[in-house]
Amino acid sequence: MAARVVLVRHGRTAWSQAGRHTGLTDVPLLAEGRAQARALGERLRRAPWHGLPDAEVRTSPLARARDTCELAGFGDRAAGWEALHEWDYGQEEGLTPREIAERRGQGWVIWRHGVTGGETLAELSARADSVVSWARDVGRDVVLFAHGHILRAIAARWLGREVDFAARLRLDAAAVCVLGWAYGEPAIERWNDTGHLDAA
Repeated sequence: MAARVVLVRHGRTAWSQAGRHTGLTDVPLLAEGRAQARALGERLRRAPWHGLPDAEVRTSPLARARDTCELAGFGDRAAGWEALHEWDYGQEEGLTPREIAERRGQGWVIWRHGVTGGETLAELSARADSVVSWARDVGRDVVLFAHGHILRAIAARWLGREVDFAARLRLDAAAVCVLGWAYGEPAIERWNDTGHLDAA
């Protein structure tokens, strides 16, 4: 059973700054995003993490997550993992919520209605389940560098909730979250922590 699962969202990109759905498009970090990643690394070297020396580290293969991992100082320990890539948004790739609402109606919510021609909510949930199952079997701390929607899906499934519960879990660029245990049950220990960015 993993002691802690540390979730790290990648630093800011031009598309995340503009609110564009960035799935499999390999958008690089902005200079701001690179600074966020370095600040994140400094934070993880301090208490209560102390650099997570014995942790199993995995990263999405997409450059924005991989580079965040590297700049944070975990690149030499990280293995790329396809299961951590962002949601495949299909026809909604690169669009803002407003642009999608113009196409699909004002009531459109990604966590309720899904996407067109991409990964279904059921497929996303199954992928998140595979990550949760793996993390619970590791036997030590786990650090995952990935993306906003897949990390939110992993958190929802960690808690045993349907994947649409992720709609209630806001996750900002370069945030740190910790999944753990309380009273023997899966719990969120820390969520959307960006305190390290105050001086970044």
